[in-house]
Amino acid sequence: MRRATALAFTVTVTVIGAGCAGGEDPAVTASAADAVAANAIVERVVDGDTIDVVIDGTEERVRLTGIDTPEIAHEASGDRPAKEAECFADEAHAYARSLIDTGDSVRLERDVVGRDDYGRLLAYVYRSADGVFVNYELVRQGYATPLSIEPNTTYADLMVEAATAAERSDLGLWQACR
Repeated sequence: MRRATALAFTVTVTVIGAGCAGGEDPAVTASAADAVAANAIVERVVDGDTIDVVIDGTEERVRLTGIDTPEIAHEASGDRPAKEAECFADEAHAYARSLIDTGDSVRLERDVVGRDDYGRLLAYVYRSADGVFVNYELVRQGYATPLSIEPNTTYADLMVEAATAAERSDLGLWQACR
């Protein structure tokens, strides 16, 4: 299992690296030739960094690995108090839905630890049709910040570079949430 995961990451890095060779961003220049095999269907985009998917007929909640988006508003429920949305949360949620939405085919790839303490799958998410790396694109456009939790740090440096560029360019939450 671990060997198969390492192989999947090697293929993904190669695809991303190939787009960078010409100085173009892989998330922007992806084409049908860059399509990746789907292993899940999006059922719902819960917020900017959480989605519900169906894998082989089973529903799973997925937390996008390596990133963090502002929290959306929550109504009070049970012993959980109501919570207002954080700055840029609604925009991050909307942008995530513009990248992937209900019915879209995606490729989920795990890192070392496959689930978090809440039982959610932890995954790097790729849009199947064109290979766009959703986690990266959210950071690159200023809708998310890097969040590295050992040992799931395969793309930590990539996410930091994307966030640094987004902050320098005053994109998204870097402009809106000062």
